Amino acid sequence: MAILVLLAVALAISSRLPSQEGRSESTRLTHTADTLLARAVQPFARAHPGLSGVLPLARGDDAFAARVALAESAQRTLDVQYYIWRGDMSGTLLFEALHRAADRGVRVRLLLDDNNTAGLDPLLATLDTHPLIEVRLFNPFPHRNWRWLDYITDFPRVNRRMHNKSFTADNQATIMGGRNVGDEYFDAGDGVLFVDLDVLAVGPIVDEVSRDFDLYWASESSYRLQGLVPAAPEGALAALEAAASVVERNPAARAYLRALDESPYLQALASGDLGLEWVEVELLSDDPAKGLGKAPRESLLSERLQQVIGTPDAELQIVSPYFVPTAFGVDYLAGLAKQGVQVTVLTNSLAATDVTAVHAGYAKRRKPLLDAGITLYEMKPETADVPTVRRKLTGSSASSLHAKVFAADRRRAFIGSFNFDPRSANLNTEMGLVVESTAIASGIANTFKDLVPDSAYLVRRGTDGKLEWVEEGAVEGGERVLKEEPGNGFLLNAAVRVMEALPIEWLL
Repeated sequence: MAILVLLAVALAISSRLPSQEGRSESTRLTHTADTLLARAVQPFARAHPGLSGVLPLARGDDAFAARVALAESAQRTLDVQYYIWRGDMSGTLLFEALHRAADRGVRVRLLLDDNNTAGLDPLLATLDTHPLIEVRLFNPFPHRNWRWLDYITDFPRVNRRMHNKSFTADNQATIMGGRNVGDEYFDAGDGVLFVDLDVLAVGPIVDEVSRDFDLYWASESSYRLQGLVPAAPEGALAALEAAASVVERNPAARAYLRALDESPYLQALASGDLGLEWVEVELLSDDPAKGLGKAPRESLLSERLQQVIGTPDAELQIVSPYFVPTAFGVDYLAGLAKQGVQVTVLTNSLAATDVTAVHAGYAKRRKPLLDAGITLYEMKPETADVPTVRRKLTGSSASSLHAKVFAADRRRAFIGSFNFDPRSANLNTEMGLVVESTAIASGIANTFKDLVPDSAYLVRRGTDGKLEWVEEGAVEGGERVLKEEPGNGFLLNAAVRVMEALPIEWLL
């Protein structure tokens, strides 16, 4: 027993976070009116006072190109905040884009959640050696190589993550939405790719995003690298450039970059002819104190989202890859349906999801949702035989839904990082934009009408009361009805049933 006590004490001591004393202070830069981005944006902003310009980024290659373009156009500052940043092809290229910007004199602040940085410590330390780049980690793990130890000694903290995603240049343009940084988010890999959605925004909303970044940057949960990761060796920045050069010479990367150069969107971005829609936009973001469980309830995005979206009059579409409505959510959506609102949900099927436990949290609520009159679609893992869907909704023959979107009455939409699940509501910090756009909201509604039936299973109750998965138009002039859950083998089915019974819904 004494040995166990000593071991527990040793683990607790070794898991202490470094002191925040001496952490530098910095805030958004507002003297950017003479930058290239400002000169491109401000004439349009002045013609639309009080409104912000928005452009949806549905294609992964466009989303990547937009980030690279902002990094290359920045002249004063880049504020970048992500939950996941892979060290793969697209991640390496964007790291190098930040590095090149700093070499031009741009101040770069990079804030990453630490849950997915395993293996990146040398690279992050290297970037941090640049005099104009500072990297911080949100809710970091003191044990860099044995992170599971921190789940034992500090679970209440490390279980809370920063799920936010934003990329802001010169306080003039920002990209927000559901995408992290990695090949699977930008249609650049050979494996399963994520169907996602971002928004490029300019105008007054950008300053709100920059202010919000400042709150996270200065929060109690934001730690500098010193004292957390080993210092980078001298000359490490040159090694980073060489590594990026190797990636750029890779045949797969060269083909991807050539495709980006030929993208009509990229050409429009370079010419300034983006076709922005100027509308009212509101930022919703959790208080960063949520990362320590200290945020007041009224400051949470989940509380404000319901107020801002309001009660739909006729229809509500929900796109959520990790849809865990809980009993409360079922009652809320059932109440809307009872009032005559047509509620439609698109989430991942068991075959398409990358988190089986989350699917279990959703599966136990399917029958009550269907009984309440709510329409459920589940994303298929393969859509290569549907060219229209491939072009507009997915980028791959093997896809998993990752977008987080709500649309109400074809006039208001939310696009961001928030999933319809307990983790987004109570544990992780989240952010997103509420856009008063009939074009975007109607586009989402039309996607459900025209494209989703071809790329997803319609879930319904059969005449025997059991669930059925329907492939609409799968056979000539009709539908194919599956009586068993698609992609569901015996072992996986058993695992889902067990997880449905476990009291883990609050973690999902």
